[in-house]
Formats: sequence, structure tokens, C-alpha cells
Amino acid sequence: MLRRMHSDPRRARRLGPLTATSRADGLATCRALGTSIPRRQVVRGGLASLAAVFAGRTLAGCDRDEVEGEVSDVRLHGEAPVGAFPPRSLPSPPALRSLVDAIEPLGPPDANGVRLPPGFTCRVVARSGERVAPSSHAWHASPDGGSVFPHEDGGWIYVSNSEVPRTGGVGALRFAPDGTLVDAFPILQGTSVNCAGGKTPWGAWLSCEEAPRGRVFECDPWGEREAVVRPSLGVFRHEAAAVDPVNAHVYLTEDEPDGRLYRFVPAQRTPEGHPDLARGRLEVASVARGGAVRWLEVPDPRFRRGVPTRVQVAESTVFRGGEGIWYHDGVVYFATKGDDRVWAYDVSDAKLSILYDRTAHSDDPIRGVDNLTVTCCGDVLVAEDGGYMRLVAILPDGRFVPLLQVLGQARSEITGPAFDPSGTRLYFSSQRGVARDGLTYEITGPFHAPA
Repeated sequence: MLRRMHSDPRRARRLGPLTATSRADGLATCRALGTSIPRRQVVRGGLASLAAVFAGRTLAGCDRDEVEGEVSDVRLHGEAPVGAFPPRSLPSPPALRSLVDAIEPLGPPDANGVRLPPGFTCRVVARSGERVAPSSHAWHASPDGGSVFPHEDGGWIYVSNSEVPRTGGVGALRFAPDGTLVDAFPILQGTSVNCAGGKTPWGAWLSCEEAPRGRVFECDPWGEREAVVRPSLGVFRHEAAAVDPVNAHVYLTEDEPDGRLYRFVPAQRTPEGHPDLARGRLEVASVARGGAVRWLEVPDPRFRRGVPTRVQVAESTVFRGGEGIWYHDGVVYFATKGDDRVWAYDVSDAKLSILYDRTAHSDDPIRGVDNLTVTCCGDVLVAEDGGYMRLVAILPDGRFVPLLQVLGQARSEITGPAFDPSGTRLYFSSQRGVARDGLTYEITGPFHAPA
């Protein structure tokens, strides 16, 4: 989420060890982690409280025609047809079991000002504006949404968005199999306010622009293919995206006070069964009082006729500031910051319920819900924008387990949580850190164990 647009004058434009032509416009990738444990029982349990949320709500949007704002130079990025991002042959992630329910309470802050449970350690792997050794690449300002992708050599790549106007994009950190940081490089440049995004089953990173005319860019984390703009996924103030690999749909959140929840239905699938992002139908959710969801087509998804996407369908449902979104085991989870809720959409039943509502938790609630990720075992990790500056796990049984807390950075936010393939290293950023310098961390400890 963008609190305040700003540029970091110290942010270098160097491209690292590769040539400008090979990484100038960049890319980013991702793969799902581990196995899954059903949690539909938890999802369905929240339907009763949903009726009260939508009772009496006006579903038509406001009359604000906000079309101004920072816009990326899309001339730098071409549209590509199906097949632009063929799947990579990557190692399958190991089967894991979650140990999150056994994590003990947080201890005192360490040397980095991070409170961790006993048995966990922390290191800073990148700082905004500083060279990431051993590369010559300077880490970007305002690190936001991120994800991890397994590498062919047994290592992994962590990608991170840069939420700055006009000079945003995506950076990547490459790790060896033993966890050594061996390279850093940009995979997307010249875009604007890249907030969150989403990993895809075919190994691409969808980087979302949080601008009034923001777009989604399909990126390659390896930096080997040029990023591609995907306007069929809508032109609006994007926050995040999640791919349903079964039905080949893409779900998208919108970071507006009167935002909407969207679904992209491709015109066709790729030969591997993935959605072809070049062509398709953008739909918007309309939610009934009982939680039943209808999907209505958006007539002008590319925002060509002057009417913002979110107000084109009068029956569509308002969501107060859409944030992180994630698909797991037939359920799409997403957060809304305006009311501090985490939602769960059961794809097969087309039903929406509330997984978390701050007003129902007066004792130590999660505040400023923002980025989301879901572990292999169904733990929903919620990052706080401000609030207590924590990363909190919501377990399948409904309990909360704080995983970490950053102290002394009250004006920042937790962003980009993602696990390495082993599930024992957790990456995240403090977007503005200390004195507006973003910090990207690695937490190591027993989050998971082999199944």
C-alpha cells in the first residue's frame, strides 16, 4: 500500500552484472510452496457474520472520476501473445509440515530491532540505495510485495516490488542452495508505484501498479525475458493478484476506498493449461447478503472511455481498500485495510465469508492488514501496515501466532512476506525502515519441517 509517494535520490540505476539489454526492463517468477491442508470448514464458518456486513450497503461506487496520477511509460514494455512465458523446469518443493502452531511468544528485540520467538535469527539482506554485495546492484527504494521462486541449482530467488512513482519496478535477490546471497539485479524498470503482485503456476511474477491507471506486468525473476504489460487484467489502482490454477482464473484487488474485487477469465488456456493473459474477460464481484457471489463483466476494463473501472458496473460490491490476495486449496484469501478484514472466497461454492474482523478481537487485534501469504499447510500470514509492525499467522483453527515484530519503525509497514523452498527462511521488508530507508530481512528458524 502506498502511504506517500516519494522518490529516493540515492536510488542507483545500475543494472548489476548483466548487460542493460538483458535486464533493462526486467522480469520476476514464482512457484507454489509445498502441499495443502483443507480449511473449508473455517471458511464456511464465517458466512453467518457476512450478512451484517452487506446489509444496507450501497454497492454503487462514488462519482469521483480519478484519472490523474502517476502512470508508467508502457512504451517500454510490449504486449505479448500466448506463449511469451513458457513454464520453466524447476525442482518441486519438498513436502512440509507446519510448526507455526508451536512457535513461542516473541522475545526482546535483537540487534536489528526485531522481536523474534526463541530459536529464530534475523539478518538484513538488502538496504534501499545501497549496493547488494557481491553484485553492483543498488537495492530499490520502498520495497513492497515479494515472492520466492526455486532455482534450478537448488537455490532460490526473492523478488521485491519498488513502490515509487515513475522509477519503480522489481528487484531480485538470488541465493545459493546454502543460503548465501550471490547476486542481485533488476527484473522490471520504468514502471510506477509497484505495490504488491502475485506468483503464477508457470513461474512468472505479476507486478501490480498502484496508480489510477495502473497496469499489471508479467515478469521473469531470472531476468532472461522482457517484462510484458497485461492490460487485459484491467487498468485501475492495482494492489495484488492471485492465480487459481484449477480454473485458470486470476483474482485481483483494488486499493481504493471504494475498490472492487475482480476476476480475469482468459479467452483460452496455454498448452500447459494456464490462463492466456493476453486476451480474456474482466469481471467484478457482486456479493449478496448471504455471501453468494456473482461475477459481472466489466465493459471497459482498459479504462479507455473515461469511466473508472470500479464504477462501470452499478451492482458491483464495494471493498474498502483491497490489499494482499492469495489462492490456496480452493480458497481465495484477501485483505481490506479500510475495515481491517481478511476475507475468504470459496471458489467451488462461489461464497464469500470473513476469516478475520478486527472489531471482533478487542484483545491484541491485527491492525492495518496488508500483504498476505498462505503457507503450504494453510496458515494465513498477515502483514501489518503500521499497527504493531508485526507479521501474524492465522492458523486453520482460528488462533493467532505473532511471528515477528519490528520496533522503532512506527511509520513503516511490513511487506513482501515469503518463504524459501525449505520453509525455514522467511523474507520480508520494512518498506520505509529508519529515515525512509527500506530494509529487507531474512528470518531463519523452525517455521516448517519435512513432512
